[in-house]
Amino acid sequence: MALTGLQIYKFLPKTNCKKCGSPTCLAFAMALAQKKASLDKCPDISAEGKSALESASQPPMATLKFGIKDREIEIGGETVMFRHEKTFFHPPALVILLSDSLPEEEFKSKVENIKKMEFERVGMLFKIDALALKNDSGSPDTFASCAKMACEMPLVLISENLEAVKKAKECLPNQRPVIIGASANNFEAWTKTAQDADCILAVKGKDLAEVAETSQKVQSLGFRNIMLLPEVGNIREALHAFTSSWRLCLKKNFRPLGYPLIGIAGGSADMAMASNFICKYAGMVIVETEKYDDLLALITLRLNIYTDPQKPLMMEPKLYEVGRPDENSPVIVTTNFSLTFYTVQPEIENSKIPAWLVITDSEGQSVLTAWAADKFNAEVIARALQEYGVAEKVGHKKLIIPGYVAVLKVMVEEESGWEVLVGPKEASALPKYLKESWKQLSG
Repeated sequence: MALTGLQIYKFLPKTNCKKCGSPTCLAFAMALAQKKASLDKCPDISAEGKSALESASQPPMATLKFGIKDREIEIGGETVMFRHEKTFFHPPALVILLSDSLPEEEFKSKVENIKKMEFERVGMLFKIDALALKNDSGSPDTFASCAKMACEMPLVLISENLEAVKKAKECLPNQRPVIIGASANNFEAWTKTAQDADCILAVKGKDLAEVAETSQKVQSLGFRNIMLLPEVGNIREALHAFTSSWRLCLKKNFRPLGYPLIGIAGGSADMAMASNFICKYAGMVIVETEKYDDLLALITLRLNIYTDPQKPLMMEPKLYEVGRPDENSPVIVTTNFSLTFYTVQPEIENSKIPAWLVITDSEGQSVLTAWAADKFNAEVIARALQEYGVAEKVGHKKLIIPGYVAVLKVMVEEESGWEVLVGPKEASALPKYLKESWKQLSG
């Protein structure tokens, strides 16, 4: 059970030396209890105290890295049950399941298609994180051959045959795969293989209790690179098992469950299960579908859940080209809130009038919020026009500002020397404005 701050304080030197970065030993003890500090920050703690507080100083959930060396995927390491309490740090890895029983050419084709998949959301580019290779053929040689063909992607190896896993791992010298196959009946041999071959070991069981028991036994062998795979038959069972695991891990500091979870969803019809795993609380989600639309929906959901609520999504502040603008094209300014950008940009494209879009550094806030916080003002806009060299791109000095901040018109004109035109309040009105008002004003 986790120690309280006062219990931890009893083991500290009580010198208030501030070497740990906290003003007092009591403050440091409270930080340790809340998992906001590590014990190694205290240089004066005794060996006895260090031993007693070892479990209290460890994070509640282990952070693991798997995949190709030097560009591993990081999972786990979460500290809160709900995002609004702080944030979630590591989005679950999205993994596509492939069978080694597929014909060789079909398998190669699927691997290549998955490698090429790209998904763009709010200015960010995503790819599929890994492949899960399942040993349906039962043949170690076939399993190893498929692993070799897919070795350019991070792999999860699924097999009941430990020899097949060993042979496949030999084809992956430059990566640390996740291996799935360890259970209550065979964990000793699988643990030794994971240790010797530098793998992440997924511990599976018929329910959470069996998984916890097996996990504890694996840890007793000195192995800590563990993932957990409780078997679930439906969304209700998954929700109960995964939520219970996180609660016991994060709230009760129950060490056997202090590791990321794996959720395996079925085919395209089981996207509800995959969505459930993303929301509650998988560190890795394995799906069978290769449909672009299904995967895009899952990536969008994951992005929404694993966005830091204290840090808005924002675009890079710079001058963007929408279409192929020239010296006669309109210049439009707005903030770098990603939702604003992806609302304004399509409407400019819909107008069929190429434009220069000036995105200011407004700390990711929307137009009205940034204006109220003095992050979108005449000085900010004038500085952006100058820094981006907008005057060198166009043969006019006319600037369109959002209608919601029409009050800035005179101040921007004085600060920048540009003629300011007040655009519409809503982005949806931009096409009509550009086709009618801009053509009249520019003509």
